[in-house]
Amino acid sequence: MLASYKELPRTAQIRLVSSHQEVYEPCDDSFALVDALLADRSNLLEHHPSLCMEIGCGSGYVITSLALILGQEGCGVNYIATDINPHAVEVTQKTMEAHGVGAELVLTDIAAGLEERLAGLVDVMVVNPPYVPTPEDEVGVEGITSSWAGGENGRSVIDKILPVADRLLSEKGWLYMVTLTANNPSEICQQMRKKGYGSKIVIQRSTEEESLHIIKFWRDFDIGKDEPNQSASGFIGSLLTHIPLFSFWRRTNSDKC
Repeated sequence: MLASYKELPRTAQIRLVSSHQEVYEPCDDSFALVDALLADRSNLLEHHPSLCMEIGCGSGYVITSLALILGQEGCGVNYIATDINPHAVEVTQKTMEAHGVGAELVLTDIAAGLEERLAGLVDVMVVNPPYVPTPEDEVGVEGITSSWAGGENGRSVIDKILPVADRLLSEKGWLYMVTLTANNPSEICQQMRKKGYGSKIVIQRSTEEESLHIIKFWRDFDIGKDEPNQSASGFIGSLLTHIPLFSFWRRTNSDKC
């Protein structure tokens, strides 16, 4: 019997997250994305999503945490998660079962084969994409490398995901995405703005090696097509004024990545 929501924790527990040598384990970027969802929990509950989706589910830590964050108040929400790695699909299944939640899991590249069925239906999408700058020939290879290899500027996979997200998100759809400074997040936000999306950074976290931005996108029907252009630095600066900045990583769930 599945545990009742009242007995479940708010986020996935590392000790219950399944693993495989060819599957990316929860790490600082995973924790930052889940912390962004936690920070936005009251808005998520008021949002009343019907369908939540994760592209690139890996270990299942994020989609499981999202289901737990919505909890009993999110009863009736449907979940779907995809990954190109068959081991990731298997691991996610075990992780969700261990936490008493479930989702439809699909082995596919981003959302291939699902776009017609899910077009305009996804109310919440979460993505921790392969964002690390790497040689292009490492993108999409079999195994764990595909979970981080992002090609030139770490944008090869991100730039494929964004138009898919645009097609799948509902009119009230929200997208939460992990980006690295090297990905030029301000350019990503401006690119999405041209498609009619507002954006804000929910969490920014930095180490000596990198700085991550968890960005939330939503359809903003008030965005004018003839707005004046804004510099990239000015644009990202305006986003940063709305968030607290954190110069530390959350390591409470795991001693190492």
